[in-house]
Amino acid sequence: MTNRKMKTEFPRPVDANAEGGYALVSLILVLSLLALFALGAAENLRQQTQREREKEAIFRGEQVADAIRWYYLGHGGGRAGANALPTSMDQLLEGIPRGTKKLQILRAEAAVDPLSKSGEWKTVGPTSDELVQFITALTTYGGGTPPQPRMPGIPIPQVTNILNTGSTGNAPGGEDDSPSSTGPFIGVESRSQRNSVITYYGIDHHDGWLFTPLFR
Repeated sequence: MTNRKMKTEFPRPVDANAEGGYALVSLILVLSLLALFALGAAENLRQQTQREREKEAIFRGEQVADAIRWYYLGHGGGRAGANALPTSMDQLLEGIPRGTKKLQILRAEAAVDPLSKSGEWKTVGPTSDELVQFITALTTYGGGTPPQPRMPGIPIPQVTNILNTGSTGNAPGGEDDSPSSTGPFIGVESRSQRNSVITYYGIDHHDGWLFTPLFR
């Protein structure tokens, strides 16, 4: 009978450095994924916050537009023409005469622009470049049909050579510090020049949103 020598095999030593390296790579991968998720969540939160502020700005801006209409009608309307328009936000806040009292036509909260740092609306005159740009955007948004004014006695600027200006994407950001209209104004704009999450009549930057009773 042949004697066979038994060979004893011992387990190979564990490479601690290799296992530690795998664990480190896994940890870095997990942390990277968490960071990506956090960035995505933060961006979604930022956009949602901005969207809500833009909704509030539209709500307030259209209240200002309604107040301008009430002021215009309360001061002679079509008979007085542009002379019946307000010349300051304070006049809208003061209201219009109703007998021995005054009728409130604008809430104090609506007189504040929630999108700009200053909170000040920029007033826009009835012959301003801002109104021309808004009419151009409305015409483009309406498929080439110019908007019809709804305030008799207020002539609107004529716009020709309409191009597709509904979405420019050229808002520079920051704040518009140019002076407001001097004299009567027909609407207000935000002083924020940032790009918007919401489009307002196809306009995708805050300072292009003109809130006016002319076309409402």
